Amino acid sequence: MSAVIAGQNELPAPSLRHRLAAFVYEGVLLFGVVMTTALFYAGIVQQRHAMVGRSGLMAVLFVVLGLYFVWFWSHGGQTLAMKSWRIRVVRTDGAPLTAWRALARYLLSWLWFLPACIALNVWGIQDARMILGVLLGGVVVYALTPLLNPLRQLPHDALCGTRIVSTFPKT
Repeated sequence: MSAVIAGQNELPAPSLRHRLAAFVYEGVLLFGVVMTTALFYAGIVQQRHAMVGRSGLMAVLFVVLGLYFVWFWSHGGQTLAMKSWRIRVVRTDGAPLTAWRALARYLLSWLWFLPACIALNVWGIQDARMILGVLLGGVVVYALTPLLNPLRQLPHDALCGTRIVSTFPKT
């Protein structure tokens, strides 16, 4: 069942399946962005060991990913993966996102991972399989939160006044 906002732009919310498919595909696409950025970073700072300059690399990746998302969300409302799965991010009134709102959404979208990262830190988990399990569990729980929202919004969308809509043609 898709949620619809009453008013001028009555676009349905995509199914959980479509959202997760776009999420996974986005991860595949971003793998190339992250690897290319890391390669350039390593060359620029002459990194010889993966743990040397790790904090700098994480900061650079945070900025590069932010630029990627803010650019696409504020210029058409769709990343490459969102275009493939025919979903778009808009303001709750259906209008396009400004760069500032896209930036707010990017920063708040880290809520996908923040609870799991806090749990990993508090529990002191170091085992790679446990880390993966906690992160995946956190993502699954977060992905289910739209089922609790009448507009089928994720928490970061509700906080910054945005929503995901399906762009499939109406039949």
